[in-house]
Amino acid sequence: MTGKQDDENGKWSAEVTEHSDALDLKEGVFTLDDPADIARSLKKSAERSGRRKADPYRSAMSMLTFYINRAGANLPAERRSVLGAAKDELRRAFGREPSRKARSRSKSRTR
Repeated sequence: MTGKQDDENGKWSAEVTEHSDALDLKEGVFTLDDPADIARSLKKSAERSGRRKADPYRSAMSMLTFYINRAGANLPAERRSVLGAAKDELRRAFGREPSRKARSRSKSRTR
């Protein structure tokens, strides 16, 4: 990488995480084991933030997606599964429908 995106370590994502105007997150929120706990914490942070530029749902979902994408291939499958489930919990917490993928998973479990 070259140009404005580089910081001293070449990690533009670390800069975004440290200085984002989106949310002030509870430390360790992405390491929680319960997807519902992750969603509750993100929702609470998004609703309390006076610095976010989007609505609380978009801000919370963006931070979760950013974390998952930033981890990339280094994110173990089990952790990716927990964070994916947290996305669905976040959708529910904001009164939105879970993803189609989640709905089809839950249908196959009930059969």
